[in-house]
Amino acid sequence: MSDNDELDRQEARSANSVLHNGIRVLGSFSVDEPALGVTEIARRVDLHKSTVSRLLNQLEQLDLVLRDPESGRFRLGLGLIGIAGPLLANLDVRRVAYPSLERLTERTGETSALVVWSGHESVSVEQVPSPKLVKHTTPIGTRYTTAASSSVQVFLAELPEGRARELLERGLVRSERRDDAELSAYLERLAAVRASGVAINAGETHVEEVGISAPVRDHRGHLVAALLLSAPSFRVSEQLRGQLAGVVRETAAEISTRLGAPGCDGDAPPHP
Repeated sequence: MSDNDELDRQEARSANSVLHNGIRVLGSFSVDEPALGVTEIARRVDLHKSTVSRLLNQLEQLDLVLRDPESGRFRLGLGLIGIAGPLLANLDVRRVAYPSLERLTERTGETSALVVWSGHESVSVEQVPSPKLVKHTTPIGTRYTTAASSSVQVFLAELPEGRARELLERGLVRSERRDDAELSAYLERLAAVRASGVAINAGETHVEEVGISAPVRDHRGHLVAALLLSAPSFRVSEQLRGQLAGVVRETAAEISTRLGAPGCDGDAPPHP
């Protein structure tokens, strides 16, 4: 082996080490602790402070980290968005969600679907039908327009109360509520959906069907879709509804986690 070959190998090992350590430094930041000092980072990645300081200087030149001039602490930089942009732009929520829809249908035996919001109604964009003979399925493109629909509840619960009230009062979302007291009661129901992270339609739109929905969020924590489980009413007791609601919420959190949403663990609703 020539001296040049050995030198090339050493440089390659050095470059790999720098890249590996740089990624570890970037990974030391979190949603809960977005700003860190050199000493804190060095402790987390188990590197000497001088090494971490050199890495941070290089990352800062690439806009991958940003130094606060007053505190001297570092934050992730906007350069990371440029790197992740092509991935985020091409990330298809349908593609990401489909394996989870399949598992949800396999686990529950009922039809699972993904729906998105048009501004005043929810629209089915993906579906995995129940394998059972008696089941509830709807074609892709089906629109849910009533306030009692579980998926509509999920989307309305995300809106400012004034906007949700406007959609209901103008009839853009169909509702049986006729007076202020009934409307106020419905808005309280939306608040409960926000708190629990799941919405249930127990035969309110169709007496023979139960619908259960939960929010799906993206890497910014924004609501991008709702997961919907549909089943015949005769198969779903009140006790089973509660159990299925937990499974739907857990699956929606799983999809959200794959989309990069922060704080989605399936035990509590993620926050926007």
